[in-house]
Amino acid sequence: MSNRGLTDYLNRPLFAGTSNQQISNFLASSAEDQEPAQEPAVEPAPQAPEESKKKLIDSITQLGQTNIPQLESNIYCMSIIGQVEGHIQLPPQNKTTKYEHLIPQLVAAEQNSKIEGVLVILNTVGGDVEAGLAIAEMVASLSKPVVTLVLGGGHSIGVPIAVAGDYAFIAETATMTIHPIRLTGLVISVPQTFEYLDKMQERVVSFIARHSKISEQQFRDLMLRTGELTRDIGTNVIGADAVKYGLIDEVGGLGKALKKLNELIEKNRTEEKMLQ
Repeated sequence: MSNRGLTDYLNRPLFAGTSNQQISNFLASSAEDQEPAQEPAVEPAPQAPEESKKKLIDSITQLGQTNIPQLESNIYCMSIIGQVEGHIQLPPQNKTTKYEHLIPQLVAAEQNSKIEGVLVILNTVGGDVEAGLAIAEMVASLSKPVVTLVLGGGHSIGVPIAVAGDYAFIAETATMTIHPIRLTGLVISVPQTFEYLDKMQERVVSFIARHSKISEQQFRDLMLRTGELTRDIGTNVIGADAVKYGLIDEVGGLGKALKKLNELIEKNRTEEKMLQ
């Protein structure tokens, strides 16, 4: 090749003899080759069964209840089961209801505008006197209608809790044990100890008399009766007898309790509309 021919070959355009469409296709394919490959989207890993099980166990341990079916309701249900635990922690084998768990629940029910009524279900052997009275006072001070239902038993300090609502039911076979309060542990044998017990007993008796139809004298007669309980003085009241004495308003179960609570809620709505 001559020097002139070589010079013409070297100086020719890069895409000589190539159409514009071919150039565009080449540039487009080059750009696609340079784009980084997109990583596939990572789906969140499903919750491990062990983690879900741990949350359920924590719920049982801390609150004494399992997860219940989620249902939008205007009624809050609070259960008091086993022994009411107060200032002293009970042994782990005891079934207890901790009053420090119940008080925040009652506060939340009072503040929640969607909650229009509270249903309290009791099956308790009693427990700490001051803790039981604290729960009873909280229930009685709620501005929303409260219905209580005694199932199985509402013994000892469970009695003031059972009468603290606006209306009380007791199952036909449920029982309520009425007896004097007692102390456990070290007791100083001086007159002041007796006076302290008498004042504490008076708090319980007066609360029950104010929130039920029984008189203080009749309740004291039941509380100090002898010959009925084998290892204590007092009275074991069953179902209809609790209604006869005026402790409980009516014998009934869950259906009647919910029906009465809905009636009280509707009455409360009507009164609020009249005030507006």
